[in-house]
Amino acid sequence: MELKKESVIKIKSFQFAVRSVKVYKYLTDNHKEFVISKQFLKASTSIGANVREAHNAESEADFIHKLSIAQKECDETLYWLELLKESEYLSESAFQSIYSEALEILKILKSIVITMKKKKEK
Repeated sequence: MELKKESVIKIKSFQFAVRSVKVYKYLTDNHKEFVISKQFLKASTSIGANVREAHNAESEADFIHKLSIAQKECDETLYWLELLKESEYLSESAFQSIYSEALEILKILKSIVITMKKKKEK
């Protein structure tokens, strides 16, 4: 179950969680926005938590399941970021920066899940 991409995703998802906490602090401190930002915080930090759980999976199926949850949380994170931008809580440049990072993580997660599913079928 060990892929080289896993260590990359573990690092990237943790760094993204740290960045997300900082964005959350910015939104609550500077904009007094607590509802959408809390949803964003939960989804964005859940990505790395599920990646971490996947590394301790009991089986290949469990591994795939945990990374699939991380993938869903990442997609939900994109939704909250889009909403924060459209409701003018995030500037275009701040949005583009963190959104592109989330998209990169989503692509990596999708790639790992697809690879593992194909491997499991063989």
